[in-house]
Amino acid sequence: MISKLRIGLGHDTHRLEPGGPLRLGGIDIPFDKQSVGHSDADVLLHAITDAILGAGALGDIGQLFPDTDAANRGKDSGEMLQAALDKVTAAGYAIVNLDCVVMAERPKILPHRDAITSRIAQLLKIDVDQISLKGKTGEKVGEIGRGEIVQAMVVCLLTKP
Repeated sequence: MISKLRIGLGHDTHRLEPGGPLRLGGIDIPFDKQSVGHSDADVLLHAITDAILGAGALGDIGQLFPDTDAANRGKDSGEMLQAALDKVTAAGYAIVNLDCVVMAERPKILPHRDAITSRIAQLLKIDVDQISLKGKTGEKVGEIGRGEIVQAMVVCLLTKP
């Protein structure tokens, strides 16, 4: 018997460089650094996209939007997330919930949590209460603690109603 529940794990890392704002969870956060990547470098939306695709066993963000394709340069990560949602929906799945962690020394996530979760809920067509978002620092240790990178990890639970 195949379970109607599927779980996926998404992870992403981006370098931080001078400039701003920081694109995170589909919103721009005022900050003196920005993520660097081929697309808009939204580490949280990338991790969510991979978690959703992983839960559905439908590949990953790099397969759908390879960084070798010039069409993906500067691409809005919200569009990538919606494409992943379309794939899992077409496969008969629905999102139960997301548990998200953003790891960054700065900026603090809490002041932006409501705006981020609202934007993610809008993109995924789910309720805000289906999304948990936490911020963690690097306690001044390692690449996160020195403010060199930002990382995100996401767990996604899907169901096939």
